[in-house]
Amino acid sequence: MSQKLELISFKMCPFVQRAVIVLKKKNIDFDITYIDISNPPEWFKEISPLGQVPIMKVGDEVLFESTVIQEYVDEITPPSLHPEDALVKAKSRAWMSFGSDILFAMHPMVTTPDETVSNEKKAIVLQKLSKLEAVHSGGTYFNGEDFGMIDAAYAPMFMRMNFIKMHTGVDLLEATPKMAKWSEALLAQDFVQESVVPELPMMYKGMLKNMNGFFATKLKD
Repeated sequence: MSQKLELISFKMCPFVQRAVIVLKKKNIDFDITYIDISNPPEWFKEISPLGQVPIMKVGDEVLFESTVIQEYVDEITPPSLHPEDALVKAKSRAWMSFGSDILFAMHPMVTTPDETVSNEKKAIVLQKLSKLEAVHSGGTYFNGEDFGMIDAAYAPMFMRMNFIKMHTGVDLLEATPKMAKWSEALLAQDFVQESVVPELPMMYKGMLKNMNGFFATKLKD
């Protein structure tokens, strides 16, 4: 590539991780700059239209929204990680959006101090996982044996579910064997493990503890 790519985000962001996975899977050279999202620098405020992460600098241009960034990276570096069939591709994109909904439900599930609210959010997460279980191919990855864009989109979610299991003993995939198998396959990939900072597992535990939510009461020593 002639233009330099630079991602800007914070270390725990699951949405930038999607783009990093695609970049690493395709062996694309890029830089990543981490900021303090609670106190972002002025230069970031000036270039981020929504004041949110992730953003990607492509030369002098700026892209925002994680899905847009992920799609851009895929489009400029053929072959595409999307399925060739137009209908299968469209369905995959729809289920990618569905994955974002699960991530949005997971955060209050682990951070709210209210046990009832936490359990309600957990029920939503489990219900959505059950729906995914019903449409998963049953193969190594979502659409079969080839790693695709949808797999990159779900890997951050499964990584965080694995952190939850590691630190609290709560197994969100216990009732969905296809999801458990899919998670295992994704997390076994080096380009997935290398898409985050090495300290992320302990950072996630620290987040659970510092938020002092219901899941903080489940933390192991």
